Amino acid sequence: MATGSLKKMASIDAQLRLIAPAKVSEDDKLVEYDALLLDRFLDILQDLHGEEVREFVQECYEVAADYDGNRNTEKLEELGNKLTSLDPGDSIVVTKSFSNMLSLANLAEEVQIAYRRRIKKLKKGDFADEASATTESDIEETLKRLLQLNKTPEEVFDALKNQTVDLVLTAHPTQSVRRSLLQKFGRIRDCLTQLYAKDITPDDKQELDEALQREIQAAFRTDEIRRTPPTPQDEMRAGMSYFHETIWKGVPKFLRRVDTALKNIGINERVPYNAPLIQFSSWMGGDRDGNPRVTPEVTRDVCLLARMMAANLYFSQIEDLMFEMSMWRCNEELRVRAEAQRCAKRDAKHYIEFWKQIPSNEPYRAILGDVRDKLYNTRERARQLLSSGVSDVPEDAVFTSVDQFLEPLELCYRSLCDCGDRPIADGSLLDFLRQVSTFGLALVKLDIRQESDRHTDVLDAITQHLGIGSYKEWSEDKRQDWLLSELSGKRPLFGPDLPKTEEIADVLDTFKVISELPYDSFGAYIISMATAPSDVLAVELLQRECGITQPLRVVPLFEKLADLENAPASVARLFSIEWYRNRINGKQEVMIGYSDSGKDAGRLSAAWQLYKTQEELVKVAKEFGVKLTMFHGRGGTVGRGGGPTHLAILSQPPDTIHGQLRVTVQGEVIEQSFGEEHLCFRTLQRFTAATLEHGMHPPVSPKPEWRVLMDEMAVIATEEYRSVVFKEPRFVEYFRLATPELEYGRMNIGSRPSKRKPSGGIESLRAIPWIFAWTQTRFHLPVWLGFGSAFKRVIEKDAKNLNMLKEMYNQWPFFRVTIDLVEMVFAKGDPGIAALYDRLLVSEELQPFGEQLRVNYQETRRLLLQVAGHKDILEGDPYLRQRLQLRDPYITTLNVCQAYTLKQIRDPSFHVKVRPHLSKDYMESSKPAAELVKLNPRSEYAPGLEDTVILTMKGIAAGMQNTG
Repeated sequence: MATGSLKKMASIDAQLRLIAPAKVSEDDKLVEYDALLLDRFLDILQDLHGEEVREFVQECYEVAADYDGNRNTEKLEELGNKLTSLDPGDSIVVTKSFSNMLSLANLAEEVQIAYRRRIKKLKKGDFADEASATTESDIEETLKRLLQLNKTPEEVFDALKNQTVDLVLTAHPTQSVRRSLLQKFGRIRDCLTQLYAKDITPDDKQELDEALQREIQAAFRTDEIRRTPPTPQDEMRAGMSYFHETIWKGVPKFLRRVDTALKNIGINERVPYNAPLIQFSSWMGGDRDGNPRVTPEVTRDVCLLARMMAANLYFSQIEDLMFEMSMWRCNEELRVRAEAQRCAKRDAKHYIEFWKQIPSNEPYRAILGDVRDKLYNTRERARQLLSSGVSDVPEDAVFTSVDQFLEPLELCYRSLCDCGDRPIADGSLLDFLRQVSTFGLALVKLDIRQESDRHTDVLDAITQHLGIGSYKEWSEDKRQDWLLSELSGKRPLFGPDLPKTEEIADVLDTFKVISELPYDSFGAYIISMATAPSDVLAVELLQRECGITQPLRVVPLFEKLADLENAPASVARLFSIEWYRNRINGKQEVMIGYSDSGKDAGRLSAAWQLYKTQEELVKVAKEFGVKLTMFHGRGGTVGRGGGPTHLAILSQPPDTIHGQLRVTVQGEVIEQSFGEEHLCFRTLQRFTAATLEHGMHPPVSPKPEWRVLMDEMAVIATEEYRSVVFKEPRFVEYFRLATPELEYGRMNIGSRPSKRKPSGGIESLRAIPWIFAWTQTRFHLPVWLGFGSAFKRVIEKDAKNLNMLKEMYNQWPFFRVTIDLVEMVFAKGDPGIAALYDRLLVSEELQPFGEQLRVNYQETRRLLLQVAGHKDILEGDPYLRQRLQLRDPYITTLNVCQAYTLKQIRDPSFHVKVRPHLSKDYMESSKPAAELVKLNPRSEYAPGLEDTVILTMKGIAAGMQNTG
């Protein structure tokens, strides 16, 4: 490396070290990692676009850091004037640079977290962010902790092998980073980790440094913006790529660690391979709620694609397994089967290994050879059905059920054990058995989700066609009576002559697709906006009418505050129907939605209502002798029910999990949970350990006086939240002006529209863009609004309530988690930035309204700290504070750039003086950097503005580490 570049590195390094917080501990390398990545990036920027651009970026960084240090708003104006003076090409280059630098800062954080985890087993309470010890669930530590609580090893083992965690991957449009970039980021992470390895040679170091620079440059040269919206099939392929890359091998690896942890507490048995510890489901291509692009054909494609991928993954491993199974000793049962199969085989030239007849002294290979043939055919059949709708592969040549697939593998396992070869059986064969038990033939089970109104429309068309009236206009009792009489009868309800609108045909065709595909491709049928028993019975009837021989379990989803309040009564009415009780065989799943309840009533009231609803639902289920599984629809952000997994599970009410947990993993959280092998391992460990701990050592129930206080605060919080968001006539206009909500749709990050109804106000806006818009301006209004007035009123009413709130914070996990998550959001917030958006974008008559909200923000922050007993935000978490301080100057620059660019887009009279062009493009074309502007030739705005705004949105989302 040239000495000049070393000097530059020293200067950047020095700047960073001046601005960055000090080391938090001896093993803290975060600033070092960040400085290295930043230096490499700035060198690349200089090589590609010239020294002036590099200097400009550094100047912006310094001004932003200056603002972050002392909150002097003049610095924001100085920064804004600098950024608006750029011509379109330069503007894109600079914005792209800051967005990239933020992504690199995130990678430095990830490597630092992994490094600290490697060099020492974290002490409990070491630090308290998502990646930390208090939110961590090491499986071995959890087992030992349970023994200290007087559980026997046998009780722990019994609970563990009978529990199930079902992780449901959803394509919610919050993953704003393209897959092409995610892969490059993964390679940057690997290079950085290896560069700091102890046994690295100078040559290795040089090659790794070159590879690091290559990947940073490749990421910078990749267009960050999706130019077209992804289709549901694209979303599904993106989701499935995690199976291929980490989950497939991650599951058996994790289960081995569980075996080891059990051994260390004195259990000399392994977790049975068919114990359903971890299951995977998906909504990608099945969730049609408000997404017209998810058609019956999409659902069919997605199922067949997943089946093809599963067969392919098994097929890619079967020959390795055949290589390992070279043993000749076997039991009689296997010998007879192997001989019969060996003699029936011909040479198969399309295989790479074992293509000739297998000799008689290799019986296991003969059995596995037959498994390989069937896997080959299973994959071919799925591929042909997917591409042309028909297949010439006969059904008896393929695996049609998991039991059929497991049987020969179990035979091999039994035979090895019978011959004294259990250690061999417990190797790759056990891993393979565990994969078959976890993923089956379908890879993931697809849930179907549809709005209740769509089913009502179908039944209304049927009753009108039959001439018996309008189902829509019937009372709930009349609907139930009719549905039950039809369910008890045998006659078909309608024929092909039923008049159908496009929407009705779509619903019926979806049921038809379910009836045509194998049963194991599907999970649950979820009804959103479900309010009454007839909503569930309607789906049961439609499943029967459309010829679904093994009907899917029907799951009502309760989302809005009023629906959550009424859910226990609604489920009790459902359970009191004898036909339905006989149908469900003592098991029911209910889904509760975190996003819409938060948008409807604010975070505090939604969290408390979700808590109470779960308690009530469990009581109802016990009364009727039904085992209830709660399905938690959590988002990634705090406003949508997100937050550290371990804490979220352990703060659920006692008795509500009971070894059965189903939870959504949404959008960008999929990458954070499964993007790498070690992340996948940690995710599986967190969910398994926390579920076990919650079941065997439930959290405390709240004291009656805590409940009374929470009820009182929830009423106040809902009232304040709704008085601002729904009743204040100026609010919608203020929201549209003060945030980039109107521009959100241009990011093309999801296949579904951002609104349920194109014309509606806040209530029709989906929860994701609602949270996204407030996260962008660093104001996070939906998270904190309501908390301040609730605290203030109860403390003013009786000063003793402050002590009670402190007691609740210290003794009640649910309350503590709720407060801690809001505190984390305050750490990421900045009312000064929100004020800048107001000053530039909001009309004069609405400015006092924004000012009032910011006063409310500061008051809420003060009260929250008082309740938590903290002097300053995040005082108990120096690591997260340090990481946020490092990110701040990048995010601040992007915020200022976004606010000023929105001003240029929305206000034609806003004129800026453009400075001479800075960027020297590498190819020295006549219009340097102008190529970037050409990437979006059809924009309705002035050149470069739309791309600049989208790049700021993506950058800020990366900086906040969540979008919606």
